[in-house]
Amino acid sequence: MSFDLSERLVVGLASSALFDLEESDEVFRSKGERAYRSYQSEHQDKPLNKGVAYPFIRRLLSLNKMNPENPPVEVILLSRNDPDTGLRVMNSIEHYGLPITRAVFLQGTSPHVYIPAFDIELFLSADKVDVKQAIIAGYPAGQILKGSFTDDNEDSQLRIAFDFDGVIADDESETVFKQSNNLDDFHGHEVAKANIPHSPGPLKKFLARISTIQALELIKQEQDPTYKPILRVAIVTARNAPSHKRVINTMRHWGIMVNEAYFMGGVDKSTVLEVMKPHIFFDDQKLHLERASSYVPSVHIPFGIANQ
Repeated sequence: MSFDLSERLVVGLASSALFDLEESDEVFRSKGERAYRSYQSEHQDKPLNKGVAYPFIRRLLSLNKMNPENPPVEVILLSRNDPDTGLRVMNSIEHYGLPITRAVFLQGTSPHVYIPAFDIELFLSADKVDVKQAIIAGYPAGQILKGSFTDDNEDSQLRIAFDFDGVIADDESETVFKQSNNLDDFHGHEVAKANIPHSPGPLKKFLARISTIQALELIKQEQDPTYKPILRVAIVTARNAPSHKRVINTMRHWGIMVNEAYFMGGVDKSTVLEVMKPHIFFDDQKLHLERASSYVPSVHIPFGIANQ
């Protein structure tokens, strides 16, 4: 039996994104591989603590209840562990009841080369090097940042927030601003190109797939009025008027609608993120993530001129 993943939203996930590996990693760093192997074997039935991406992944997988026979979401574990040391990760997945059944164990090898093999539209890892290698290769990837998070079991909604430039769209406009360092030049460029769509950024396909699932949720709600849509998507960008027009026109050109948009005009993004409480927030600039990551699961997309 063969499965075609091309019709699903596929997320590739390092164990460092899903679980807190700080304790076991410290054993590896301080005592070496042999001690690490023994430690993982001795603790293989002790579940790992939840990691920063856990609330996002749990809710993302809950979308499969919409159509259990043909689930719209697939999450695949891509691990630097070998199968033996990775058993604790799989046991932890089973303990928490996450429907993740596919896994790749690579014994220290960077997993990013397998992103196209599984049609992965988002790869998440806490490993900065792995994520950067993926971005350089042209793959959609983000680094999960350390921080605190909440996972309210009573909250069934999944809120996803995106920066625009360098995340959903390319860094064309960001390059104009960085090179001129003049806001008027930036706005003039965007006004002149208001009706010219941006080229896609690293997470455009991921957002498009999320938008498709939102459409499926609306169909499900029409068929079953008791069904409550789970997904809610927002753009939170440092842009403001008049550069907002190109954002809206680009999204319209792509056939993607979002629920909310915040054109912050340089106001600290964390002011709205603290109210919104997204389960994950993507931005290409760590400056915008420093404060937010203390209370919002945050992902750095190391793409474009902002990361050169």
